[in-house]
Amino acid sequence: MDRWIFHRSPALFGGFGFCPFVPCFHQYFQVLKWNTLMHHLVPISRHCSAPELVTGVWEGQYNFFCQGTRSGGEADMKIVHVLWWYYFSKLIEFMDTFFFILRKNNHQVTVLHVYHHASMLNIWWFVMNWVPCGHSYFGATLNSFIHVLMYSYYGLSSVPSMRPYLWWKKYITQGQLLQFVLTIIQTSCGVIWPCAFPLGWLYFQIGYMISLIALFTNFYIQTYNKKGASRRREHQKDHQNGSVMAVNGHTSSFSSLENSLKPRKQRKD
Repeated sequence: MDRWIFHRSPALFGGFGFCPFVPCFHQYFQVLKWNTLMHHLVPISRHCSAPELVTGVWEGQYNFFCQGTRSGGEADMKIVHVLWWYYFSKLIEFMDTFFFILRKNNHQVTVLHVYHHASMLNIWWFVMNWVPCGHSYFGATLNSFIHVLMYSYYGLSSVPSMRPYLWWKKYITQGQLLQFVLTIIQTSCGVIWPCAFPLGWLYFQIGYMISLIALFTNFYIQTYNKKGASRRREHQKDHQNGSVMAVNGHTSSFSSLENSLKPRKQRKD
């Protein structure tokens, strides 16, 4: 399997060369409002990449079931361009973990967060080196649309007046789970009807998607189902306590009235 060298070319990537991150890595730590930066850069990159991926796939007449590398002509080069920026967005997302630690928001550094962002950054480094086009387009396209919704939600949640209207967070997680399932289906097509795309990568992607489904399902249950159940239990408990207090209040008042009506003992003079 040949290694692609597109990402090494300054002409292709605006002079960034092989790794544009090291020279400007220290600049990220000078950003005081990292969340604001992230909530603007990532959606912008995804808003740009999603339509470009769709048009590149259309122009190259990519096959949904299996699309080999080096088989789409000039459209492959367009897909490589876009997927490089997709890979760059993974670095931005991964940097958020370090800022959680620097801000001592350790409760946000979960196993799911670290595993997902660290693995995606490394996986896409390999993708951009060996299979930066062809069948790799599908998962990135779905992920771009999902992340536009997700970071739009985060951006709106930073506005206090908007928070009461943001009721759709759990549906973003459902969309992520649907994305993983659709990626497995599309990747399995490449296994059943193989083409000039490495089968090893397809098997790896199926396994990785299964691991994400397991982790995100656990997150969904812990975040939404259990919290919803605990809220219902608290509501029932409050309702029961209110009923008991009402009954106790009625009993106490009745007893006090009964005591006040008891005949006094006659004095024996």
